[in-house]
Amino acid sequence: MAGGDIIMLRQRELKRLHVIRKVIEGTLTQRDAAGLISLTERQIRRIVKRIQEEGDEGIRHRSRGKPSNRKLPFKQRIAELYRTTYPDFGPTLFTEKLAEREDITVSRETVRTWLMEEGEWKNKPTPTVKTIMRHA
Repeated sequence: MAGGDIIMLRQRELKRLHVIRKVIEGTLTQRDAAGLISLTERQIRRIVKRIQEEGDEGIRHRSRGKPSNRKLPFKQRIAELYRTTYPDFGPTLFTEKLAEREDITVSRETVRTWLMEEGEWKNKPTPTVKTIMRHA
C-alpha cells in the first residue's frame, strides 16, 4: 500500500484481503484460502492477480457506489408499470393491483401525484358555469 493512502473496506473485504495476503506470502494455499472465504480457487487466483497489479485497492468490489444497471428509479418504475400494464386503471385500483400483483405498497395519493407529474393521470376537470347551471 502506498504510504498514507486510506482505503475504505467492508469487514468481509478485510477478511478476504488478510487471507489473500497469506496466499501471496506463501503461507496459505489457494485451495485452503478458497475454503476459508467461500470462494472458488479460480476466484482466488483472479483476486491474487488483481491485488498484485493494483495493490490492496484491488480487493474492493468494482460495482461499489454505482447504481444497479437493472434498477429504475422507483417513481419511474411505477409510471412505467401504469403505462404498460394498467393504463385504463384509476389511481385507487392501480394502487390495489400494485400491492396485489407487484408486491409494491404505496399510498393512493402518492401514486396519483406521481402519475399526474408524469402526465399519465389528469385531475377531474373543474366545474364550469355551464355544468353548474345544468345541475342546479
